[in-house]
Amino acid sequence: MTSHTTPDQREEICKLIDETVTTFASLNIKPNIGKWDEEQQFPIEIFRSLGELGLMGMLIPEEYGGAGLGYKEYVTAIIALAKVDPSVGLSMAAHNSLCTNHIYMFGSEAQKRKYLPELTSGRWIGSWGLTEPNTGSDAGNMQTVAIKDGDEWVVNGSKNFITNGKSSDVTVLISRTGEPGDKHGATAFIVEQDTPGFTIGRKENKLGMRASETVELLFQDCRIPDSQRLGEVGDGFIQSLKVLDGGRISIAALGVGIAQGAYEAALAYSKERKQFGKAICDFQAIAFKLADMYTDVQASSLLTFHAAAMKDAGRKVTLESSVAKYHSSETAVRVAGEAVQIFGGYGFIKDYPVEKFYRDSKLCTIGEGTSEIQKMVISKEILKE
Repeated sequence: MTSHTTPDQREEICKLIDETVTTFASLNIKPNIGKWDEEQQFPIEIFRSLGELGLMGMLIPEEYGGAGLGYKEYVTAIIALAKVDPSVGLSMAAHNSLCTNHIYMFGSEAQKRKYLPELTSGRWIGSWGLTEPNTGSDAGNMQTVAIKDGDEWVVNGSKNFITNGKSSDVTVLISRTGEPGDKHGATAFIVEQDTPGFTIGRKENKLGMRASETVELLFQDCRIPDSQRLGEVGDGFIQSLKVLDGGRISIAALGVGIAQGAYEAALAYSKERKQFGKAICDFQAIAFKLADMYTDVQASSLLTFHAAAMKDAGRKVTLESSVAKYHSSETAVRVAGEAVQIFGGYGFIKDYPVEKFYRDSKLCTIGEGTSEIQKMVISKEILKE
């Protein structure tokens, strides 16, 4: 956003984004949710269309093909998508916050010029490879290793739980280049999908978020030119922590969208469903559930937009993004669970929307740092002298 954009203008932009995304999702996503979920189909053409709408490079300046918007607008878009299908919101967020943003934040000018226009347009899909089978939260002890050989790096190892991994055209890979546990022992690289020695492994069969790809990435004597290195040797882990500060705002927004979607569905159903001669919302037990759900959604939304505002102001957001992510993730699970309860037996059936919100919500408490990791980050930040 330019420094000349007023708060009122930003509010109008956010309102337009919400209306545009909601209309697009209603027409192009909602009719296909059940099919995509059942078949675990990654709807790649939807992401091409999101690129045409400017949603695949929201945080990237216009000179690189992006929309040049801020986190407030970005959060608005994710919430609007997640209210309809969290799977699409998750993949859009991973593309924007992790892969594309990592290249923008730490890439050379040549790398930005080469990759960002393809990613921001949606012509290319991006993924981000940090997690490994044996090192989830303990990323500092990753086993994927890159060894320098002349002007190339030879990479061996694997990554798993990689969002968009199968369909992505480019992956930002974080690989160990030093000793395990050394915070300066990892380096980031840009890896194109057709790089020899780089293959796609197993696609995970998941509980939720089933239209969002989650795969294993395999590297066997994969040679990556040094020109594909992102930033300095040894800075990969530090870069990742900075990327995740923004990424956690994405997952917070995803949680808000899921909770909002589940709450709205439950509210509407409670007004229509009648028992003992009156709508179930007229029973205090249901009315109080709705009151708690509404309050939780509002609190999560405020925390998420606060973190977004801090990020837009260029301030450190480690604490704020973790607080937002932790609260919104737990809220999504809690509100989705209550929505299923309000629907009763119908909440357990796939013909109704809350069953999917319930399954999808759990990912928010795990991806991009578990709730337990968020509490570690929060406690560390608030206990600083």
